[in-house]
Formats: sequence, C-alpha cells, structure tokens
Amino acid sequence: MTLTAIASVQKAILPSGYQNQLVIVDNSPVPDGVLAKQLAGKKGIKLITTLQNTGFAKGNNLGIAYGLKRGCDYFLILNNDVLVDRLFLTNLLAVLDLGFDMAVPKIYFAKGHEYHQNQYQPQDLGKVIWYAGGEFDWDNVYSRHFGINQVDHGQFNQLKQIEFANCCCLLVKKTVFKKIGLFDEKYFLYWEDGDFSVRARQAGFRIAYQPLSKIWHKNSHSSGAGSKLHDYYLTRNRLIFGFKYASLRTKFALLRESAGKLFTGRPGEKKGILDFIFHRFGKGAAL
Repeated sequence: MTLTAIASVQKAILPSGYQNQLVIVDNSPVPDGVLAKQLAGKKGIKLITTLQNTGFAKGNNLGIAYGLKRGCDYFLILNNDVLVDRLFLTNLLAVLDLGFDMAVPKIYFAKGHEYHQNQYQPQDLGKVIWYAGGEFDWDNVYSRHFGINQVDHGQFNQLKQIEFANCCCLLVKKTVFKKIGLFDEKYFLYWEDGDFSVRARQAGFRIAYQPLSKIWHKNSHSSGAGSKLHDYYLTRNRLIFGFKYASLRTKFALLRESAGKLFTGRPGEKKGILDFIFHRFGKGAAL
C-alpha cells in the first residue's frame, strides 16, 4: 500500500522552482524490511523508522520536524492509503500563492472502497466524494465532510475557505507550524486534524478547499471502520476535543451522552470514555 502511494506521488508534477523530498515515516513496531529494501538507494526519499506505533500525530510530527530542521517552506501531510492526480500538488500550491496558509484537495473514495457500493452505477465508482472541504458541528461535536457519498457532478467545484482540514491530505506553510506548533500527540489517532484546524484558525491562518486538486482514499484501511480501535479513538478523542473547545452547554451534553454510553455503548466506546475520565491519553491503556 505504501509503495503504491509513493509511486503515485512520484508521478505528480511539481512546478518549476520547487524542490522536494519525500519523507516516509514507518510507524510499524515490527518492520518487515521490505519498504527499506524497496527504497534503498533512491534519491529524494528519506525513511524514518520508529520501531513502534507512535500514532498518526507523532508519526507526522517526526516527518515535520525533519523538514523544519532542513528549512522546508511547505509541508504536505499525506496518508499512505491514497492515489493522487498528477496535478494535485501543483493545484494546492497555487492556492497558497493566493494568500491561504493551508490547502486541502477534493478527496474521492478509491474505487471499491465506497461505503455503499451497491447504491452507485458501475461508472460512478471512483467518482464518489469522501471529502470536499469540511466544517464542525459545534452543537454535537462532530466534524462534517461536505459532499460525502455524493457522485461528483461538479457541484463542489468552487474554491472556498473552510473550517476543518482533513489531514488525509493537507498542504501547510511552515509559518503555521512555527506559530502554533505541531499535531497534539495526546490524540494519537483521529481528531488531531480537527484540533490542528482550530488552533490554526484561532491564530489567524486561512484554510482553502481546492477542487482542482484530486486524490483517491482507501478509507479507514488502517483501523477498520466500526472496529473496537475505531470506536475507542473516535469516542475518547471527541471528548478531548469537545472539552477543549466546545461551549459549556455542549460540554454538559457530552457528559450526559457519555454517562449513557457507559451502560449501553460498544466496548471500544466504553473504554474510550473511561480513559478520557482518567486522563489516559496517547496510545491508550488497553490498545
């Protein structure tokens, strides 16, 4: 999967005047050595091996820190379960030239990875939107993807400023990291992008959705949508985020909801609530 993503990115066109280095963070606690062998001797690629599962937040922070030390001006955060259009990076960079500080592309479900494959015509697979920009539902503490599950007919083709940047793919100016810091590692997995988006906007930075930039995402490949791990991190980290940023009224609503789920929720949800209560952050005590 990672090698496929690398091959896709390497085919992307980089505008003249730009130089790039691809930094791969191998977060596997037991590397099989295949990735290192495949990348050995290839110019322009740096492999960072952690020998432990440090989570999405810290894994990306390691790569960002590497780039900051070398004076990089732009940072592309990209999942390893994606395929990219050849002009995706060119179009993202063009948005930053317009005065935005962060930019996200239009993201489709990779063909065969749609939530509801049977609802679409065969010719529509690969054209189903996963993310066309996003916002927060502050009353319920959820992040919302514009256009999710809709076949793309051009209805989300307008460049616009947005509230929530999904870090499946995000281009960031170094000035953002310099001012607000990196990803908050206590989230470990999920909601770190929401937290980063809020901190960036609070600091006066602007996030753009660029529909001309396109990628395809194999959704929830690493954690498995609906799994105990998925339930755990979404539940716990939503509480971390909500109690950091939501209104007092919404915090009380989260408390009531969590109290009920301690009795009726799924195992991962219950564990997530308990770990939030006892401030067990990061990777999580039981996972």
